[in-house]
Amino acid sequence: VLIVPILFIIAFDELKTDYKNPIDQCNTLNPVSYMIKNSSLFTFINNFCYLVLPEYLIHAFFCVMFLCAAEWLTLGLNMPLLAYHIWRYMSRPVMSGPGLYDPTTIMNADILAYCQKEGWCKLAFYLLSFFYYLYGMIYVLVSS
Repeated sequence: VLIVPILFIIAFDELKTDYKNPIDQCNTLNPVSYMIKNSSLFTFINNFCYLVLPEYLIHAFFCVMFLCAAEWLTLGLNMPLLAYHIWRYMSRPVMSGPGLYDPTTIMNADILAYCQKEGWCKLAFYLLSFFYYLYGMIYVLVSS
């Protein structure tokens, strides 16, 4: 999950500098429709880290695991981002397939800046969470 925001930051920087066109970039960020057309295991594995939905599903899985383990503080720290993910996906642009990024609007300066800020904020959250989880693991190992 920590790698996904880095990939999004790089993708939006490529859009900002006109290194890639918006249609190709959105097909990279939203490859679900491409994968349905070419449904093979290699295509799925090759594009898995670029999908929006696996990031959301992995984060939801972590939240369910924290709920089952009764880790209330950790669950409380993760719930705002889970709520944001749900809101972001429910308010996505109308498109023919699932995904968040529409090639017709992604080059709008406001949307591009918003997506970059979102990527940096998620990267900071996942990085801080990683060190918090690492601290918790080391604390449990040392105290037992």
